[in-house]
Amino acid sequence: MKRFLLLLSLPLLIILPSCEKGFEELNKNPFSPTQADVGAVFNTVVDLTRLGWNEQFYMHNEMLYGITQLAALTDASFQNSSIGTEEVWQMYYKSLAHIRTVENRLNELDVEAEALNNALSMLKILTAYKTFRVTDLFGDMPFFEAGRGFEGLEFARPKFDTQEEIYKFLLQELQWANEHINTFPNPETTSGQAYVSLGEFDNLFFGDMMRWKKFANSLRLRHALRMVEKDPNFAQPILTEIIEDELPIIKEGEDVIMSPEQQSWLNESVNWSFREHKKLRMGSNIWHLLSETDEPDGSGIYDPRAYIFFETNNANEWVAYPQLPSSDTPSSGGIPYQQHRDQNFAVKGTSNIFSPFNYYLIRDEKQIPQLILTAAEGHFIKAEIYLRGLGVAADVSQAEASYTLGVVASINMWQNIVSNTQIWVNKQPTLSSGQIFSVVNHPNISIFLNEHKLELIYQQRWLDSFRQPWEAYSLLRRTEMTPHEGELAQHFRFAYPPSESQNNPENWAIQVAKMGEDSEKTKVWWDE
Repeated sequence: MKRFLLLLSLPLLIILPSCEKGFEELNKNPFSPTQADVGAVFNTVVDLTRLGWNEQFYMHNEMLYGITQLAALTDASFQNSSIGTEEVWQMYYKSLAHIRTVENRLNELDVEAEALNNALSMLKILTAYKTFRVTDLFGDMPFFEAGRGFEGLEFARPKFDTQEEIYKFLLQELQWANEHINTFPNPETTSGQAYVSLGEFDNLFFGDMMRWKKFANSLRLRHALRMVEKDPNFAQPILTEIIEDELPIIKEGEDVIMSPEQQSWLNESVNWSFREHKKLRMGSNIWHLLSETDEPDGSGIYDPRAYIFFETNNANEWVAYPQLPSSDTPSSGGIPYQQHRDQNFAVKGTSNIFSPFNYYLIRDEKQIPQLILTAAEGHFIKAEIYLRGLGVAADVSQAEASYTLGVVASINMWQNIVSNTQIWVNKQPTLSSGQIFSVVNHPNISIFLNEHKLELIYQQRWLDSFRQPWEAYSLLRRTEMTPHEGELAQHFRFAYPPSESQNNPENWAIQVAKMGEDSEKTKVWWDE
C-alpha cells in the first residue's frame, strides 16, 4: 500500500504574531486547508527545536552560564530574562499546536492502528523532549489542554498541570514509543499494510527509526534519573529496565543534534547572542578543571577541550576571570566576538584582558551543531546509576568503566565538531586514542585515582554540557554537587513570562497562589 502521507494534506503554517498574543492566538489551528502535507508540518516541528535568539542572549548568556559557573559573567547589565522566557514559552506552544494537529490528522487516517506506530512514536518523542525542557525551566505549566485551541474555545486558556503529572505521562509515552517503533526497512502490519512514514520529512534522524528508539530510551534515562529522589518507586523501574534489558540508547557518533548544514539553515543566533551580549569570559571555576596551573602560556592545560571552549586574551595569554570577583578585579572589555575577526583574527581589543569563548565555536553558522543529547551524557548517567545502585545493584567497576567511556566520548565529540568545521583555522591537533587515554588517566580526571567518584561524575557531565547550560542548570539543582566556587546559586526556576498573567490570568493566578510566589526561589517538583 502506498504511503498515505503523500495523499494527506494539512493547512499552511500561519506566522503567529508577537509574544503579546494570548493562548487564543497560540492555540489557533496553524494550518489552512489543503496546502502542506503532514510530513512538511512535522518537519516544522523539528525546525522549532532550534534555540531562540533571545533565549540564548537573556537566559543562557545573561543568567545560566553564571548560575552554573560554566563561564564567568563579567557584568550583569541586562537582567531582562523575561524577554528570553517569552520566546521559550511562545515557541513551545506554537510547536505544541503543530504536534496536536499532526497527531489528530494521523489518527483520522483510515488505516490500521499499527500502521501509525512509527509516525506517532516520532511525535511522542519530540513532544517529550520539548516539554521536558520547558517544564524543567518553569515547573508546573499548561500541557494537557494546551495547543488545542483549534479544537474548541474550552481550550483557549488551558489550566496548569503539575510537573509530576507531566513527567510521568511523558515517560510513559516514551516507553510506548520504545515498545512500538518498528526498525525494519519499509515495515508492514501483520496484515501486510504499509506503515505510515514521516521518514522523507525527518530532518532529525532522516528516517532512521533505530535512532529514534535510542533517543526515546536516552530521554527516559535522563529524566527518570532526574526525578529518582522525588519518586524512586516510579523512576527506578525505568532505570532497571533500560540497564538490565540493555535497551538501545544513543552511542558514540550518534549524538542528537540540530545540524544547520544538514537541515539547510544558518545558525546566526549564536554569534549574535555573544557579540551583542559581550560579557561572557572563561571563569576561574572551569579553568581550574582544564589546567593544572594559571600559567598564561597555557602550559598547565591538560584537557584538550580547553582549546575548543576558550581562547587566549588579546595579549595571547590564558587568563581566567575570577568566578567571585572583588572590587580590585579589573574591568573586562574588548571585541572578541565581533565579526571583524573573520579577517583580523588576532584583534580582540586591548581591554580584552580575560580569555573569551573560542571565536569559532560561536561564529560558525553551518557546521557547529546545536546539541540536544550526547552519547557522553548517557555514559555519565549510567556511571551514576551504577555507583549509587539506583534500580540496579551498586557496581563500582561498572561505574568507573561507564565514566571513562563518557570522558572519551566527550573529547571525541568535541574534536569531531572542530575537525568538521571549515572556518576554524586555529585548530589544535586531533588527539589519537592513545593520547586521549593519557588525558583520561590524568590525576584530575581519572576516576580510578579519585575517591570522590560521584563528584567526578557530576564534574565531567557538567563539563560535557558546556553548550547546553540548561542541562547543567538541571544537574546543579538536582545534585548540588556541580563544580563551583563560593556558595551555590539560589536560583531554582524561571518565573512565568509576563504574557501568561495577561492572557491566561485566572489559571496563572491559581497557579501562583498554589506556589506561594512566581519567582526563582520556588523549586520545581523534582527539586523540592
